[in-house]
Amino acid sequence: MPELVIRKDIDGIAILSLNRPEALNALSPSLFVELHDHVTEIYGETEKVGCVILRGEGRSFSAGNDLKAMQAGEKAPHPFFQAETVEMIEGLPQPVIAEVQGHCYTGALELALACDLMVCSENAKFADTHGKWALTPLWGMSQRLPRRIGAMNAKEMMFTGRVVSGAEAFEIGLVNKCVPDSDLSEATLTMARAIVENSWHTLRADKMLVNKGQDYGLKDGLMFERENSPGRAAGKEERLSGFKKD
Repeated sequence: MPELVIRKDIDGIAILSLNRPEALNALSPSLFVELHDHVTEIYGETEKVGCVILRGEGRSFSAGNDLKAMQAGEKAPHPFFQAETVEMIEGLPQPVIAEVQGHCYTGALELALACDLMVCSENAKFADTHGKWALTPLWGMSQRLPRRIGAMNAKEMMFTGRVVSGAEAFEIGLVNKCVPDSDLSEATLTMARAIVENSWHTLRADKMLVNKGQDYGLKDGLMFERENSPGRAAGKEERLSGFKKD
């Protein structure tokens, strides 16, 4: 049986690819088990992995939750396993980039929203279709989508279920970049390489401070930063001494 999630490492970048292209990478419980295992491994590899890319094989990132698997009675290890796996991705010490082409619907959008950054192709299609199936969010849609694009835009997507194009996703701040279809993988890898060129110590600190700082108002957030910023890393002086202005 082929792997449902494939890992490839390039120069400190771990690339995780959802590998059910024949099913538009539908998110079955079995796929989530493999994804969970990969994410768990990457948690312990902060000296080996500086950035993570999450993508899908074939023509789609993912069409969303696997309704056929649900109808067939396939079960995750426990009721909140998928939601906890999404939270693990959000909680990875390393920055995570979602590389999105084609469909990114509902559960797949919840998965992508757990990533720190998102690059999409012009053919990308984003939608929250919970309402079309009389389902309600369990993997973070109601919390992460409004934080990403604002409550009004999020409510429109959630209430109507309409499809948002790659270009519009960029306009409303859902993604960082929208690029031609043929440029997607290279554009994402270029962003990842720019990230890993910086201090991995700083990357991990920045992600922690920004993510946890969102739980506070400005005054308390400033205090949180002062009290929790880890300070200089060994070797910082060498990095500074080698810095040159363009």
